[in-house]
Amino acid sequence: VWVVSDSGAGSVGLWKNCTTGGCADTLSYAGEDALKAVQAFTILSIIFSVISLVVFVFQLFTMEKGNRFFLSGATMLVCWLCVMVGASIYTHHYANSSKNHYAESHHGYSFILTWICFCFSFIIGILYLVLRKK
Repeated sequence: VWVVSDSGAGSVGLWKNCTTGGCADTLSYAGEDALKAVQAFTILSIIFSVISLVVFVFQLFTMEKGNRFFLSGATMLVCWLCVMVGASIYTHHYANSSKNHYAESHHGYSFILTWICFCFSFIIGILYLVLRKK
């Protein structure tokens, strides 16, 4: 849920459009390249986040003491870039525009969580680069 109508009549997300009658898998702007880019970067950010976690666990058990988690940090910063690009494209093209189908609307929880994840993925990426294994 990226955009919610103020009247509670419905919401619009990246993959579904929901109204009081139910949800539909088709979006009126689903064919637009900007939405496809947002979907792609969202999926890429999830993939890089999982890869970063796996690499961190692998480094945790195989790395010598005193070394830094460079590979984990670099992977997490790639995740951060994907979140930033996806959220920025969505914000530019769809937030507060006529394309969200509702004259009066506000941002949904997914939109807000995306920007929170943007901040945390940057912090985690930097921490991975700075921290040493003890």
